[in-house]
Amino acid sequence: MKILVTGVAGQLGHDVMNELHKRGMEGIGSDIAPAYAGIPDGSAVESMPYVSMDITDASAVKEVFESIKPDAVIHCAAWTAVDLAEDEDKKEKVFAINEGGTANIAECAKEAGIKMMYISTDYVFDGKGEKPWEPDCTDYAPLNVYGESKLAGEKAVSSRLSAFFIVRIAWVFGKNGKNFIKTMLNVAKTHDKLKVVCDQVGTPTYTYDLARLLVDMIQTEKYGYYHATNEGGYISWYDFAKEIFRQAAELGHEEYSGDRLTVEAVTTAEYGSSKAVRPFNSRLDKTKLTASGFEPLPTWQDALERYLKEIGE
Repeated sequence: MKILVTGVAGQLGHDVMNELHKRGMEGIGSDIAPAYAGIPDGSAVESMPYVSMDITDASAVKEVFESIKPDAVIHCAAWTAVDLAEDEDKKEKVFAINEGGTANIAECAKEAGIKMMYISTDYVFDGKGEKPWEPDCTDYAPLNVYGESKLAGEKAVSSRLSAFFIVRIAWVFGKNGKNFIKTMLNVAKTHDKLKVVCDQVGTPTYTYDLARLLVDMIQTEKYGYYHATNEGGYISWYDFAKEIFRQAAELGHEEYSGDRLTVEAVTTAEYGSSKAVRPFNSRLDKTKLTASGFEPLPTWQDALERYLKEIGE
């Protein structure tokens, strides 16, 4: 099975390619860069086939599909800079990537008659209430440009294909890219007191664990909408930060211990506004995964421990 993976310079695309390599499967990576730019030195991904592709260029996408003839595509490429997406001069580009680029991929998948998986987000919902969002819920009401563009991407897939995978994730972290964990660790090195919001609730997603699930999934015909994050319960960003520092200190990094570092819980309003409105409720119902026979991801606590060791904290 030949699988085309888009966005391999990002956290998830990188780990999906590594998962394919680990299983001895045929993966072809793609991104807008002319080579494997942004990939950590020594990554197994570097030894796998790669093609440069601008997903916003319909003719270029078609040329790639006709050239490599994949059996499936896992579409990880996306504009993910949530606050930057709110800038008026960026909105057109955001939609060109998240909606237009996805439409180009979906159109080629349709013409080739192959499987397509699109990675989406909890931001397609408004984040109200405390009930976990079910994967087949259609009460879409994104609060920001990023969420609007990802929802448009979902519709670009569902309007073109009758059989597809749309997998929504949240609070993503991985080795190859920026994320909340890296931000917290870096800020704590120069500050002894941090404020972290406590009224936004969800569950983290480790791309290493998610990649395993996505590769399992793409080999089946159990199409539909899914939600996938690590297990371990719902937490706030404040809870997550506290556990990050606790585990880092336990690994021997005293600069993150409670003796030196104070973490204060604040509301979103108290923290101060950001350009993009964030959802308060990012709880995702993942029961459809087990109901469909897929293995759940490990707990986020376990994922965090493995991740901190991987990045050397």
